[in-house]
Amino acid sequence: MKSRTYQDGKWLSIATPQSPENIRKLPSSNFRWVMLYNSPVRRCVFGSLLLFLVLCSGVSAQAPGKSKLSYKLLSIHVNGLDHFKEDQVIAASGLKIGQFAGEPEFQQAARKLGETGLFSNLTYKYQYSTAGCNLDLQVAENEKLVPITFDNFVWFSDDELTGLLRSRLALFEGRVPSAGNLADQVAQALKQILDDKKIFGEAEYLPAGALNGPITSYVYKVNLHPVVVRNMDFSGAAQAELPALEAAAKPLTGQDYLRSKMRVQEQLNLLPVYLARGYLKAHFSDAQAKVAEDGAQTLVDVSFPVAPGLQYKLVKVEWAGNAVLPTDKLQSLIHLNAGEPANAVQLTNDLEEVHKLYGTKGYLFAHADPTPEMDDSSASVSYQLSVTEGDLYRMGELTIDGIPPANEAKMAQQWQLKKADPFDDSYLQRFFKIMYHDVGLKVPYNIIPKRSINQQDKTVDVALHFVPKG
Repeated sequence: MKSRTYQDGKWLSIATPQSPENIRKLPSSNFRWVMLYNSPVRRCVFGSLLLFLVLCSGVSAQAPGKSKLSYKLLSIHVNGLDHFKEDQVIAASGLKIGQFAGEPEFQQAARKLGETGLFSNLTYKYQYSTAGCNLDLQVAENEKLVPITFDNFVWFSDDELTGLLRSRLALFEGRVPSAGNLADQVAQALKQILDDKKIFGEAEYLPAGALNGPITSYVYKVNLHPVVVRNMDFSGAAQAELPALEAAAKPLTGQDYLRSKMRVQEQLNLLPVYLARGYLKAHFSDAQAKVAEDGAQTLVDVSFPVAPGLQYKLVKVEWAGNAVLPTDKLQSLIHLNAGEPANAVQLTNDLEEVHKLYGTKGYLFAHADPTPEMDDSSASVSYQLSVTEGDLYRMGELTIDGIPPANEAKMAQQWQLKKADPFDDSYLQRFFKIMYHDVGLKVPYNIIPKRSINQQDKTVDVALHFVPKG
């Protein structure tokens, strides 16, 4: 018995002992070889040496001039498919009904399919007679596929580009595996599409996902060809919001167009225009770019579609979970008024002030989370502000270095936040602005403060490092 494994781009031959369970008796006129392919690139072929010798002598099905191990393909069947269709897999394999093929061609086809990364397991077996050869592929599809996005292919709609890719790549369905070469094949096909349109540029891609998390998508973009924002409009926006939207988007003029960049701008700069006016369900769709001028660089006009939704007015604000600070003290930091549009941007800023106030009392990780209760029938909203106060942190060690000891001692005397006092998170900044006085330093210094939080004993150490200027 002989086993052959594909590894690191090579087929390896390994002699293995024969045993009754791995030798099957088959009629001499009907032999079957099996090739096993395990993703990403490992394959095995099993067959007895006796069968191999008989197979080599079976030339009755050969066309004149063909290799002794080459047979006319009568049929190709693919089993185990869940998503793909049989004709897609056959087309991607490179094999065709009626061609003459043998072991090298079957190995090449299996390699071609396996290296896409679309299959977690792939085996094949073939059966031949005097008429030709029947090939069966057994596959298990890789379910871990991620979508792709087109960042700046402004000459095509997404549907058009997807259709063009499908016409070139038999197994492309809009998603690719995180391993394998299908993502590279997509980049190569996109480059061909650009060339067909006589658009200079290279198609490249990058994986996208959360920091230290799994890949969630691949982003494809055109490099070496500038695509620049010319004008912008805001479809769906009312006249009242247009001046604020135009002011917020103005810095984008003249910048490179990338759909991913536009999406960030929508969330950071455009959506707050609506949230500040009480449009709490406002939603921006993906920006749409239209080619305005084409050439060495492409100028595009960008449309930001928006659905404002209802404008909600505030009914009331209620607090829960606060014990260290009284409700009236917290409420004094909230600048929303009943009966007025609910300014969600202002509320976010106010809750940051709540966090800072708790920080002055030693509750460094306290936060208040807003839960809006919206009534669409009256276009009104009430907020439940849930406070999580967390643990109390106290002052730990104070370390001063980089200056003479006498000056260190004077500065330590000026430091009024004593060890074991509740840590005031605002004290360090106030110390150098208000409380710090001249301690007799002869040369100017830069001061590098460092705050170290000890989670185990709930203390905060402060280090003041002095570095001479110049």
